[in-house]
Amino acid sequence: MTHFRIPPKKDIWTAVGFLVLTAVLAWSCVWVWKQYLTTPPYVDPERYPVRGIDVSSHNGDLNLREARKDGIDFIFIKASEGADFKDKNFVTNHAKAQKAGMKTGAYHFFRFDKDGVDQAMNFLETVGNRKLDLGLAIDIEKQGNPEGISRDMIVERLVTMAEYLYLKGHRVTFYTNKTGYEEYLMEAFPGYPLWICSFSEHPIDAEWTYWQYDHHGKVNGIRGDVDLNAFNGTRKEFEAIGQ
Repeated sequence: MTHFRIPPKKDIWTAVGFLVLTAVLAWSCVWVWKQYLTTPPYVDPERYPVRGIDVSSHNGDLNLREARKDGIDFIFIKASEGADFKDKNFVTNHAKAQKAGMKTGAYHFFRFDKDGVDQAMNFLETVGNRKLDLGLAIDIEKQGNPEGISRDMIVERLVTMAEYLYLKGHRVTFYTNKTGYEEYLMEAFPGYPLWICSFSEHPIDAEWTYWQYDHHGKVNGIRGDVDLNAFNGTRKEFEAIGQ
């Protein structure tokens, strides 16, 4: 009869620890590659002459007059998140953008685990009656959101939020990537303006209005990296927005 020796507990835990460490290192390598080592796509300046940025308090103190001189035409500013979080720099950033002559929009980071109406009310309370040429945008991302919430529940909360904002006079733009578009927006929100995050020279097989193509852009007046965006249209079409 063959006898199998059971490894000591110490050896088992060592093996488990090694596997966990390997998984963490592999995930870290993928994250670093996606964040820092991927090359942003070429964005043809003749096809997409209008450029913008999006910012939050994480970008620190901004000199948007210098950014405007550096060719930045528009800006989306984080206003709120979830049911009660308000970005501490929204009011200041909005005032700076207006003084710099940028067309301005505000965005809300959508929380999968919060009621849609509560999030809409927080968004509206934060932006108040400030001028927003580009209107309101809802940012939909899996990263930064809890797991275990069904797609149906997420879509239901999105619909509730968008409908509440519509009743208050706002037709929102949705920010997301290709996966988020296909999972949450494609069926539930046909025809809504799309702000797509993509690092491909062909962003998505759908109509889009804004394209976030780089997380590590460099712009005068902003310390460190900033998200870069392009408008899908001519300068004349862009200037007509908000008129």
